[in-house]
Amino acid sequence: MKGLCRCAGLILALAITPAWADYAAERQALLDRETALAAPVAGMSEADRFNALTELYFDWTMLESPEFGTYIGIAKYQDRWTDNSRLAERRREADSRRALSIIEGIDRDGLSDADRFNYDLFLASLRQDVEGQRFFSDEMPISQLSGIHQDLAQFLALMPTRNVADYRNILARLEGVETLISNTLIWLQRGLEVGATPPKVTLREVPQQILNQIPERPADSPLMAPFQRMPEGIAANQQALLTQRAEALYSGEIRPAFLRLHEFFTEVYLPRTREDIAMSSLPDGEAWYAYNVKARTTTDLTPRQIHEIGLSEVRRIRKAMIAVAREAGHDGDLASFFEFLRSDPQFYFDSPDALLRAYRDIAKRADPELVKLFGHLPRTPYGVVPVPAYAEKSQTTAYYQPGSLEGGRPGNFFANTYALDTRPSWEMEALTLHEAVPGHHLQIAIQQELGELPWYRRYGWGYTAFVEGWGLYAESLGEDMGFYADPYSKFGALTYEMWRAVRLVVDTGMHALGWSREQAIEFFMDNAGKTEHDIIVEVDRYIVWPGQALAYKIGQLRIQALRDEAEAALGEAFDIRAFHDTVLGAGAMPLDLLEARVRNWVGEQQAGG
Repeated sequence: MKGLCRCAGLILALAITPAWADYAAERQALLDRETALAAPVAGMSEADRFNALTELYFDWTMLESPEFGTYIGIAKYQDRWTDNSRLAERRREADSRRALSIIEGIDRDGLSDADRFNYDLFLASLRQDVEGQRFFSDEMPISQLSGIHQDLAQFLALMPTRNVADYRNILARLEGVETLISNTLIWLQRGLEVGATPPKVTLREVPQQILNQIPERPADSPLMAPFQRMPEGIAANQQALLTQRAEALYSGEIRPAFLRLHEFFTEVYLPRTREDIAMSSLPDGEAWYAYNVKARTTTDLTPRQIHEIGLSEVRRIRKAMIAVAREAGHDGDLASFFEFLRSDPQFYFDSPDALLRAYRDIAKRADPELVKLFGHLPRTPYGVVPVPAYAEKSQTTAYYQPGSLEGGRPGNFFANTYALDTRPSWEMEALTLHEAVPGHHLQIAIQQELGELPWYRRYGWGYTAFVEGWGLYAESLGEDMGFYADPYSKFGALTYEMWRAVRLVVDTGMHALGWSREQAIEFFMDNAGKTEHDIIVEVDRYIVWPGQALAYKIGQLRIQALRDEAEAALGEAFDIRAFHDTVLGAGAMPLDLLEARVRNWVGEQQAGG
């Protein structure tokens, strides 16, 4: 979704028109504040004007994208969805262009060093947002990985359920679902008209995913989940009334609207989606992919350069894999070792609960090891939970969902328990370290808790190369934490690193170099021990999220290079805890700014020594 909310890098495309009278007055008040700050203000420094503008744009983001408040645990506007009608989207695009013009008018020379850093980040985010307005992302609101058929239930599950007021907010949002779906249908139709759709092959599970939201019995729907666990503090008669209203909305409006979506999707949309998988087949697709590559990696690397980096990494990691396979006593080639790892029953669990218990055990073993590697640790707790059943078949192996101290919500590492014969134990240590600690949970929770930083840095998770690069780098810390003690888990860590190297090759291959889907799957199968189901899901993910998968290895390589550089410069004075605190201590950022931050830290250490 485009607009000012992109500064936070995390808002999903959801929609309904809020109560118009309230919204119109609130928006006009923000416009008045912006007008007053648009030009230099007598008696106000440029630093104060810049900070006043960014606080204004926080309020603007809250108004235009209430789901942002849900995500970070702020109660305001929680009875609304974002209005993603075409009119509202064009209005938000104009808002971003106007905001960019105002921010560009700030006298950067009048700012302190700290404010210049903040200014550069905020300005770069706005420029990226405005640059992306030329492309047709809004016209593709549904894929097998995200969209109204998954996002609604996920957001409702994030909402607080402490009292009657919380449930009234949930009911207000349920009342908006019908309009939300109507707007989504308009975007889907628009996508057909301009030739902007996901490839047909990636959408094969979506019709069933839509139906998974709307079983005949309301209580069985994931949309009704908040009403299945109501707190004892709400009186029984109130619980009954709230549930009755929710079920009436479900049966009378929500389910019929989803059925209309299903009918349109299967009978009109899906037959007309594109056959070609490459992003170049989309309108302005070559430029769009170049934009994605730059935005996701925060570098100027070309697709061809990234492809070559990937091939080089694949060759390096293959050599390490062969060595570990020999350590495990395997005398054959890698292909036969892959087949052994994919098929031997010793590596698989017989129930979802057993798989989740094993993940939780790894997380418990990781927690006490963190003090060896980090001086600063977050306060926000985390849990390990299953991927929701309605999405698990087409969802990736795992993902992380940030928590919120303000909202009283832990972070969650979602582990996929679908098809247990595709979830081997040898991959679990690396995956847990990536998604939980010292990976995503540690990094994002620390960033959220940096109270001295402005909002767009505490909640600015849009720097994928930093966030995912850190997650992959975190996997490499396993040996320091006592993991990868047996050759199979060690091979699992190499498999996960190989997985991210393969991404560089197949993402650029499919979207820039003419590779077919089958060619990408075959390359993946030849070089990684992951199961065929996982590989197909992954390749289809790269097809519908072009460029996103490039961020992991590019970010990890840069972070590791900075560590190597610091170790070489500082020698015995190098402190791994201080290095990690430096990397994480200012939130996510583009890789060039991270380089400058780490090198400045190294210089300070040398001067202090």
